[in-house]
Amino acid sequence: MILQILTLLGAVTLFLFGLSLLSGGLQKVAGDGLRSFLASMTSNPFKQIITGIGITAIIQSSTATTIMVVSFVNAGLLVLGQAIGVIMGAHIGTTITSWIMAVFGFSFNMANFAYPLILVGFFLMQSKKNQKKKDIGEIIIGFALFFIGFAQLRATAQVLITPESLGFLQGWTQLGVWSIAIFLIIGIVLTVCFQSSAATMAIIMILVTTGVIPFKLAAAMILGENIGTTIAANIAASVGNTAAKRTAISHTLINTFGVFWVLCIFPWFLKIVGGFVTLFGLPDPNTADLTDVSNAAAIQTSLLYSVCTMHTLFNVVNTLLLVWFIPQIVKIVTMIFPTKEEEEPFKLKYISGGPLSTAELSINEAMQEIINFGEVCYTDFGHVRAAINAKDTETFDAETEKLVKYEEITDRMEGEIAAFLNEVSKGEISNASALRIKGIYKIIGEMESLGDSGDAISRILKRRQSHGKVFDEDMVRKLNQMLDKVEDAFKAMLDNIRVPYTSLKDISNAINAEVSINECRNNLREEHINNIENSEYNYQTGVYYIDIVSELEKMGDFIINISEAQMAEKE
Repeated sequence: MILQILTLLGAVTLFLFGLSLLSGGLQKVAGDGLRSFLASMTSNPFKQIITGIGITAIIQSSTATTIMVVSFVNAGLLVLGQAIGVIMGAHIGTTITSWIMAVFGFSFNMANFAYPLILVGFFLMQSKKNQKKKDIGEIIIGFALFFIGFAQLRATAQVLITPESLGFLQGWTQLGVWSIAIFLIIGIVLTVCFQSSAATMAIIMILVTTGVIPFKLAAAMILGENIGTTIAANIAASVGNTAAKRTAISHTLINTFGVFWVLCIFPWFLKIVGGFVTLFGLPDPNTADLTDVSNAAAIQTSLLYSVCTMHTLFNVVNTLLLVWFIPQIVKIVTMIFPTKEEEEPFKLKYISGGPLSTAELSINEAMQEIINFGEVCYTDFGHVRAAINAKDTETFDAETEKLVKYEEITDRMEGEIAAFLNEVSKGEISNASALRIKGIYKIIGEMESLGDSGDAISRILKRRQSHGKVFDEDMVRKLNQMLDKVEDAFKAMLDNIRVPYTSLKDISNAINAEVSINECRNNLREEHINNIENSEYNYQTGVYYIDIVSELEKMGDFIINISEAQMAEKE
C-alpha cells in the first residue's frame, strides 16, 4: 500500500513536471511577442478577455498568465481594469486543458505514443546552435510526460480504490449539504497543494468516472479548485506594489463571487450542465449510475464530459456576468488596498490601449505620455537630492534604492513609448508627423539617460559609503548649489514640453539654465583642484564629490537636449 501511495504521488509529480515543461517551452517559443501581445491587445473588455483566453490556451497555464498580468501591473504596463479583463479570459482559457485530458487522456492511451515523442524531443533538445529546436523539444517532452503522468495517475488511483477506501470516501458523500462543503474545501486544498488546477481536474475526473464520488460532489470540487487557483497569483503579488496586490485580490474576488452565486442555485446549475450533455445523446450525469453495466461506457463518458462542461460553463457565465462590472471591481479592490502616500503608481497613462485611428491623434497621446515621463524624471531627481543630503544610514539606503528603481522605470517607459511610436510609424504619416516622431524618440532617449544618471549617482554615493568617506558641510552646500541649477533646468524643460509644440516660441529658459549649470560646474571644478592642492579634504572623498558634480552636469546636458528636440519638431 505504501509503495502504491508513493507511486501515486510520483505520478502526480510527473504530471505536474510535464505540464511545467510544456508551459515553459510554449512560453519560450512564443517569446517576447507574447508579452507584447498582452500589453497591446487590451484596449477594451472584449479584447482583454480574448487575450486572456488566447494566451492561456497557448501556454496551457492560467497561473502563468495571471502571474504575467500581475507582473505587468507591477511594472505599470497594464492598468488594473485591463488586467481584470485578461484574468477573466484566462479563467475560460484554462478549461481547454481539461478538455484535452478528457478527449485524449481517457479516449486514447496516449502513453503508448509518449515514448516515441520523448525520443523525438530528446534529439531536438540536443541541438546546440538552434535554440528554437531545443524549446520545441522541451514542449514535446513536456507533452509526453504530461500524459505518461496522467496515465499512471489513473492506473494507480484505480488500484488504490479498494472496498475499504471506497467505503471511507463514500461516507463523506452522505452528509447532504455538508458533503458539498467538504468536497469544495478538498478542491481548494488540492489546488493549493499542487499549485495546479489541471492536477486537481485530473483527480476529479478519475474520482467521478470510477464512481468514488457522484457528479454533484465533483462539481463542488470544481468550485473549490476555482478558489484554490487564485492562491498562486496572491503569492506572486505579495512582493509587488499596491497595484499588483489589487490585481491578485480581484482574481480571488471574481472566482469567489462565482462560487457563491453557483452555490445559491446549485441544483439548478447542475441540471443545466446535465441538459447540455444530454443534447449530445449522453445520459444525464445527475442520475448516472455506474453499476448499470449495460450502459457503463456511455455513463462514464457522460460524467467525464460533464465535469469539463461544468468547469467551462462556470467560467464562461461568471465572466459574462462580471465583465460589465469591471469598474466596480476596481473600486472594491482599491478600497481593500488603498494607495499608500509614499507609493506612486508608475505606469503609462495615455497610450496603454495602442495607437488611435490617426497618426496625429496617436502622436498627441504620445506627447501627453512624454509629460508624464518628464514628471517621473523630476521625481527621480528629488531622490538624487535626498540621497546626497541624507544624514543617516536608513534614509541613505532608502533613497539610493529608489534611484535604482527609477532607473528601471525609465527604461520600461522608454521601451513602451518607443514600441507605441513604432506602431504609429507603420501607418501612413505626413512628413510633419514623421518629424515629430523623430523628435519624440530623441526626447525619450534623453529622459531614459536622466534615469541612468540618477542610478550612476547612487552608485557613486554607495562606493563613498563603503569606503567610509563623508562629505563635509561645505561639500554638501556646494552640491546643493549645483542641484538648484539642475532643478531650474528641470522646471524649464517641463514648462517647454507642456506647451504644444506649435506654440513653443523659444527655449531661452532652458538655454539660460544650461549656461548656469556649466558655470557652476566650472567654478566647483576649479575650487576642487585648489582644495586638493591645499589638502583641504581627503583626495578620495574629493574624487567622489567631483564625480557627482560631473554627473549632475551631464543631467543638464540631457535636459537641454529635450527642449531642443521639442523645438526641432517645428523645423
